[in-house]
Amino acid sequence: MRAVRVREGQVEVTEVQRCDGPGVRVKVSSAGICGSDLHLVGSGLASDTITLGHEIAGFTDDGTPVAVEPLSPCGRCDPCCRGEYNLCADGSAMLFGVGRDGGMADAMWVPERALVRLPAGVDPRDASMVEPLAVLVHSFRRAQVRSDQRVAVVGGGAIGLCAVAVARAHGCEVGLAARHDAQRVAGERLGATEISGEYDLVIEAAGSQSALEQAVKIAKPSAQVAIPGIYWGPVALPGMSMCLKQVTLCPTTLYGRHAAGRDVDNAAALLASSPGLAETIITHRFPLDAAPEAFAVAADRASGAIKVVLEP
Repeated sequence: MRAVRVREGQVEVTEVQRCDGPGVRVKVSSAGICGSDLHLVGSGLASDTITLGHEIAGFTDDGTPVAVEPLSPCGRCDPCCRGEYNLCADGSAMLFGVGRDGGMADAMWVPERALVRLPAGVDPRDASMVEPLAVLVHSFRRAQVRSDQRVAVVGGGAIGLCAVAVARAHGCEVGLAARHDAQRVAGERLGATEISGEYDLVIEAAGSQSALEQAVKIAKPSAQVAIPGIYWGPVALPGMSMCLKQVTLCPTTLYGRHAAGRDVDNAAALLASSPGLAETIITHRFPLDAAPEAFAVAADRASGAIKVVLEP
């Protein structure tokens, strides 16, 4: 079968052995290109033996439409035993598309626990959005957001726009600081306004030091700054303003389970209740064989690309 891998620093579509093994086979309908995929390729950290892709949706062999929670935690370490399997001791080795074969392929095998049944009306071609939405569902849950709070989002990429969608789903007023015109237009379609004044909760969705500085600047005294992304290197804290405002930093990673279920299931429900969300954030779709071109488009934010999706 076809799979997207990295060879000598370049994305390519190659033939690999058809997947087989324990678990459930998912015939992939969509696989999103994440900023972390771009970083893995650009930094040389991507393994040439692992298929890329952790934003995945498709059909099981019996025709059930599903998204995939792309984790295979050990289930034995202390974090797993207390329900925080996103903090599993296996680290990146448990993440599909990073430590094991991902979903930029014709098909993949996943543990049954990783399946996310899609609500009626959700097209698997759009449901690769469940994974990035789950990142923000988890972040907002940890921040204990309330509907009466003003929320700001710094960064207008896919993660930032997912943050806008989750904030609006909570009933919050939300402002967006975005760098590119296409991002601002998408944010407006999702219900965001321009940044104005100070905010109770700020989502730093760009993953940069300048974004963190801006997030603290527009935070109210005693506000929270949630950080759902990854800093790939050291970041200096805006110490003076952070301390004088008594701002709380709330970093989060991936998604998990809570008393009412999983973040990924909440994300799938949000996608079902927001019919224009995927259309707004997904700007480009490519066939799997065009993966090199798709990665090039995804890396060029100035061209208007927000979320680029591969469709095997």
